[in-house]
Amino acid sequence: MTEPVSPAQRAESLAKAWEAAEWPHEAPVLRAIAMPSDTNPEGDIFGGWLLSQMDLAAASVAFHRAAGRCATIAIDGMTFISPVFVGDEVSLFARLVHVGRTSIKVQVEAWRRRRDGEQAHKVTEGVFTFVAIDENRKPRPLP
Repeated sequence: MTEPVSPAQRAESLAKAWEAAEWPHEAPVLRAIAMPSDTNPEGDIFGGWLLSQMDLAAASVAFHRAAGRCATIAIDGMTFISPVFVGDEVSLFARLVHVGRTSIKVQVEAWRRRRDGEQAHKVTEGVFTFVAIDENRKPRPLP
């Protein structure tokens, strides 16, 4: 039988694991917990839920850069590498990869970690393209 771990020891262990992890070290743009209501009929986390979380993370970056409203117009290169399970903590990391006259491309990586675990696994990534739009939903130049 193993000795019980104090909350302080657990926090220290998680902090060390975070520093040693092979995942991005910047702060995630978005973090969510996969819940039972996010599953498909087979009981696995629905890919559409993960895609929507990624779109929210990308939109946060795009809206900030565009200084206003944007619309998602494309998602490129999306591949599901590993499944997400109920209770997993999903961290989404997003960064600008291209800025055009009216468009913005944002790369998003999704990583999962068991809430009681220390190891993270990349589950998918993709590039989301947005167009800045005006009050009439027409493309507008970026500032």
